Amino acid sequence: MTRHVAAPPRVAQRPESKLRSYARLGKLDVYDYYPSIAVALSAAMFPLARFGADAAGTLALFLFGEVLVVMAMVALDDITGYHDGSDAANYGPDHPLRNVLRKPLVAGTLTLREAHRFAWGCAGAGAALWAAGVAIAPHRPGWALLLIGVLFVVALQYSYGVKISYHGFQEIFLAGLGAGLVVAPYALVAGEFSGFVLVQGVLFGCGPLLFGVYSNTNDIAGDRSVGRRTVAASVSPRGNAVFIGLLSAGEFLVGAVASLTGVAPWWFVLAMLPVTALRLRQFAIGFGLGFASGDIMRARALGFTVHRLSFALLIGVNVAVGAGGWG
Repeated sequence: MTRHVAAPPRVAQRPESKLRSYARLGKLDVYDYYPSIAVALSAAMFPLARFGADAAGTLALFLFGEVLVVMAMVALDDITGYHDGSDAANYGPDHPLRNVLRKPLVAGTLTLREAHRFAWGCAGAGAALWAAGVAIAPHRPGWALLLIGVLFVVALQYSYGVKISYHGFQEIFLAGLGAGLVVAPYALVAGEFSGFVLVQGVLFGCGPLLFGVYSNTNDIAGDRSVGRRTVAASVSPRGNAVFIGLLSAGEFLVGAVASLTGVAPWWFVLAMLPVTALRLRQFAIGFGLGFASGDIMRARALGFTVHRLSFALLIGVNVAVGAGGWG
């Protein structure tokens, strides 16, 4: 078996402060999992009479814990990417448009020891905050507590330990984490399972999934070199394009089926149509016509915008249903 050795740090031309480097290690500028708490809040806050200080405190603690757990997850991802050389490959001289400072270990602005301390410190603090949120929660359904435990353990195994993302499960993980981060805090406040909230969680999880798969398309060479079995690295270019097209269509179908079956209001699928329209544009930018080559990184960037529009629409739908009774 080939042993991958980390490449020497690529010294950044403009070294940054340690604080900025830690913020980059924790990917604080990529905040797209964190609005899950706003989706959960908008679903759980009505009727307002049941939403007290304990519910607000629970959601606040869950959010701060979520930020720390996700920061630990992405820091451990960078540690693994540094060790196996994939980050050096994906942010090396062959990719001049990618800012190496986003990878502090490759840039040499943080040491491995500093990265490990940061990752495990965030993990421990995140676990403590989630435990505190559970302790003051208005409700503690057993299945929700189990889900929170699974979210914590699995997040840390994304690219470290078990290395979920290296063994063909990355795409499922990206969507599943987003769904869990909506459903779990909702259950702590509302004390129940909701099919509509699960649908919203799945749609929320589609956001990170549908900019993640475009990133994977750009990182095929680096991922293949270290045995990271994403779909993009495992199939042909046409197969990858078809896969992403099916994911985009599947996102629409989740909302459509929910509306048709009564899990969601009948008009829910119509409210989410702007997301569907932008997904079509994202795919066209990324792969062109006839699954030809396109601008993958531009399509990835549009994916962030689509996700942010999606969760804003989900919040609007919840407010309309809760406040206006538009069921």
